[in-house]
Amino acid sequence: MAYLPYPNKQINIPYLLKIGEGKLPKMGRYLVDKNFNNIALFWGEGLEAVFGEVLNKSLQTYGINILYKQEVRFINIEEVTKVAFNLPNNIEAIIGIGGGKALDFAKYCGYLLKMPFISVPTSTSNDGFCSPNCSLLVDGRRKSVKAGIPFGVVIDLDIIKRCPQVYFYSGLGDMMSKITALWDWKKASQKGMARYNDFSALMAYNSLDLLFIKHSFDINSTEFQRSLTNSLLISGIAMEIAGTSRPASGSEHLISHALDAISKYPKMHGLQVGVATYLCALLQENSSVENLREVFFKTGFFEFVKQNPFDYHEYVDALRMAPSIKQDYYTVLSEKDMFQRAVNLIERDDILSSLIKKSF
Repeated sequence: MAYLPYPNKQINIPYLLKIGEGKLPKMGRYLVDKNFNNIALFWGEGLEAVFGEVLNKSLQTYGINILYKQEVRFINIEEVTKVAFNLPNNIEAIIGIGGGKALDFAKYCGYLLKMPFISVPTSTSNDGFCSPNCSLLVDGRRKSVKAGIPFGVVIDLDIIKRCPQVYFYSGLGDMMSKITALWDWKKASQKGMARYNDFSALMAYNSLDLLFIKHSFDINSTEFQRSLTNSLLISGIAMEIAGTSRPASGSEHLISHALDAISKYPKMHGLQVGVATYLCALLQENSSVENLREVFFKTGFFEFVKQNPFDYHEYVDALRMAPSIKQDYYTVLSEKDMFQRAVNLIERDDILSSLIKKSF
């Protein structure tokens, strides 16, 4: 495939960025500082009852008007579009508070209306809170849809630390996928099937260093959670620089998407991605596979997944489907005989066989 010369590209980054303890009570001040007075507010399910009083007090103190408010219960693209184009005309910014659904809903509204979107995640289960994409239902199936990187990101670590452990393990699994995604991207580039961006790849690699270079592997520690948040944020920006999800998404994400499509009870995104990352790293004969294994052991990721393992037959079906999820998209799964190699690994590797089990 021939590519045109590299164009000059303007890179968007969050203009408003606040990460630390006690940030939600300061939301009103942050908005006024950026000259936003009239907002639309999208909450994750049940979260207004938990955090609404704190937020409303801050907004009232600084004279911020909520012109539209909604609890997000659906993410089908037709309904999101309908809501977006029926918002009041004098709204100046769109705020999403919650997990994936609320943030993706609000992000896509902002993208459609070319309006600033401010992301306020209440968990760190994946890098979607600062990515230029969102996950929506299109014709009844989850699909990654192009959007824009947030104008602002506000992360209150006092809220993040209240999350159940599964969210931190999910975020960890999503972060570690950079190892296999970057391998796939580079190989795709060498085959003329993708354009590689050295700076974006460097940022993605550095996001992994940021997560593990300074502290223990205790996912319950404030230091780990802060670093996980920062790393996921940098991962999102790496995608914006590349103009593609390639720095953060490869073969391991194809397996996760397939699991979403066929599993009776899909698991959290980052858990699916994390296990698939280990499998794909083995298939790639990735030079970082030992580091990956060590991180997953020391953080307790493997032990956590073992408590509710994947179904073997569903996983094999997902492996068969995965290469067809995206057309003309090279990953290690595109190689000949890779499906059978993957099945053999699941059956023979001690770790994988404990994470993916046959039901009798």
